[in-house]
Amino acid sequence: MNSQADFLNCKFPEPEEIELDESGPDRFINRELSWLAFNWRVLEEAKNQNVPILERLSFLSISATNLDEFYSVRVAGLRELARSGNNTPAIDGRQPSDQLNLIEVNARQLMKQQQFILAQLRDEMATQEIHIVTADEAKGDYTYLQEIFLSEVFPILSPLAIDPAHPFPFIPNSGFALALQLERKSDGRGLRALVPVPHQINRFIRLPGKVYRYLPLEELILMQMEQVFPGYRLKGNCSFSILRDSDLEIEDEAEDLVREFEVALKRRRRGEVIRLKISKDAPSSLRKSIMLELDVKEHEVVEIEGMIGLSDLTELITDSTPKLLWPTFNPRVPERVADHGGDLFAAIRQKDMLLQHPYETFDMVVSFLQQAANDPDVVAIKQTLYRTSKRSPIVEALCEAAEAGKSVTALVELKARFDEAANIRQSRRLERAGAHVVYGFLNLKTHAKVSTVVRREGKSLVTYTHYGTGNYHPITARNYTDVSLFTCDPALGRDATKVFNYLSGYAQPKTLENISISPLSLKSTLLKRIAAETSNAIKKRPAAIWAKMNSLIDPDIIDCLYAAGQAGVKISLVVRGICGLRPGVKGLSENIRVKSVVGRFLEHSRIICFANGNRLPSLKAKVYISSADWMGRNLNRRVETLVEIKNSTVKSQIVNQIMAANLADLAQSWVMQPDGSYIRASWPDGSFAFSCHKFFMENASLSGRGTASGKNVTELAHTNYFQTTL
Repeated sequence: MNSQADFLNCKFPEPEEIELDESGPDRFINRELSWLAFNWRVLEEAKNQNVPILERLSFLSISATNLDEFYSVRVAGLRELARSGNNTPAIDGRQPSDQLNLIEVNARQLMKQQQFILAQLRDEMATQEIHIVTADEAKGDYTYLQEIFLSEVFPILSPLAIDPAHPFPFIPNSGFALALQLERKSDGRGLRALVPVPHQINRFIRLPGKVYRYLPLEELILMQMEQVFPGYRLKGNCSFSILRDSDLEIEDEAEDLVREFEVALKRRRRGEVIRLKISKDAPSSLRKSIMLELDVKEHEVVEIEGMIGLSDLTELITDSTPKLLWPTFNPRVPERVADHGGDLFAAIRQKDMLLQHPYETFDMVVSFLQQAANDPDVVAIKQTLYRTSKRSPIVEALCEAAEAGKSVTALVELKARFDEAANIRQSRRLERAGAHVVYGFLNLKTHAKVSTVVRREGKSLVTYTHYGTGNYHPITARNYTDVSLFTCDPALGRDATKVFNYLSGYAQPKTLENISISPLSLKSTLLKRIAAETSNAIKKRPAAIWAKMNSLIDPDIIDCLYAAGQAGVKISLVVRGICGLRPGVKGLSENIRVKSVVGRFLEHSRIICFANGNRLPSLKAKVYISSADWMGRNLNRRVETLVEIKNSTVKSQIVNQIMAANLADLAQSWVMQPDGSYIRASWPDGSFAFSCHKFFMENASLSGRGTASGKNVTELAHTNYFQTTL
């Protein structure tokens, strides 16, 4: 039994002896390979029999989408470095070309496994009367399908002949197309053609009947070829999709940042092709022609035996079959807010409040701004916007506030990858409403999640502040675990105001009382706190670090953690994705352990607890929440926040609930090995496996409790929760 995944209750495992230079680059795990390992864990959830079948289909789709984005950005960047002769090694010593070779082998195995799992899922779905059918299997529905084709597909279809008069068309990033070999019936003359599959139409067409049968759009097009190319017969065909380099390059001296981004987005659309996925049975002449026209080399081609475009499988996940989905979960409204009749400002005045999304509804963050917009006593609102939804209620609230005459300042980050266009649209909307829109720094991405509301109360102005770890995005907040701190603490309000002044006026704050920000002081604060734990260990005082994040790759932080562990600091890390640290190596990291939690919700919150001379869990610990992962980009090239938690109830909630539950999780945990691989936690059949997601869905937060719950709120680290739930 692999019970070592329970970091809360289990001792540190025996370290492994590995031959490596403790001062050399092999003390680190490669970033790109670590990311691929994470995507393998996502894909493994598609095989997990404890996950409902349509949710497993979702994990498969997510792994495919993740991999496409990885190629469009990370692989594209490495490819450019290798082509330019840049041999600067990664932290693990590997040059760009070496990384590309290893990525290629790993990614091809991953894509092959995706198709294998899809075949398994199709078989299981068939037992639940959900079928993905072929054109031959759908012949009985020909009349219905012809009607659908002529009314919904044919009007926007653009069949394109390929000859000297009709050059090969432009295929956009993620574009999907059919390539055809045709023969004219009248004289046998050949014709090559392309039919781009329009993304404006759903990939799967639901066929009539009680059984759920879906026909892929490309199969429908092939069925209706006589309508597309009348007078021709089909001799051969294949499908293909492409990925283009999607990294953005912005001129350092851009006078109009918005306009420069609009131009850059058009360049992204036309970036170089870096990956061609094509049907394994493609006619050789079509394959060669496509490769030639797209300027693709053989090593950039992936032959797919199965379905191209697995990300589209999400279309099959509907709420019409609830038994095949996760049980319905409705996020809670904090009792304290309900006690005050929904008045958030009154609830915050009573005491600081920390909400954990999605368990506590993100509607509270939206309401914070909506109430501010409608409150005649509110005089000013300031807000960072990194990623927002298409029809963002937060942007609407800010616009409403500006139109009501309140002072509204919005920091819109244009460099939010793949959301740049949406953010440009939102900034235009805010400007029209009368808000002050600023775009931060050209060379720094603003990733901090901060909102302030200044309210006149009597003769004073009171600043209400929200610090978050996640984006102001109501859609992603349904699936991402993040924390939101609501406070009217004057010091935290002053700090937030100084952050906004820094963003809008470039004026570096001389002093900050309760927070640290990157790139100015966040990293140095972390290093200082880790060093303090090291000093405590040397002095034989209790010394421990609990931390939770998405990625850990900064070499200075890792080396500082190594030194702390060697001094005796007990370090337990929950790192969802990339981890460049080698845990459990004798002489290097024997006091460091790492695990990844992958489950129903995407772990996204960043939390750090330093024992501070006490035994964790302790209310005397130094506790922080942050918008920043421990990566070079977050610590050196972004504006991020690290907020110290001083309220005792909120601190207890973080240490005894949130961190304790993540450390104790078995059901969704993978333990990292010294070589960078991961082993899924295991437990005897029929026994209880603790799930932190299930725990949070069932238990109210400490700081959000009201008169109904009183003190009857579970603090995991101090209860017999495990025994009572067996």
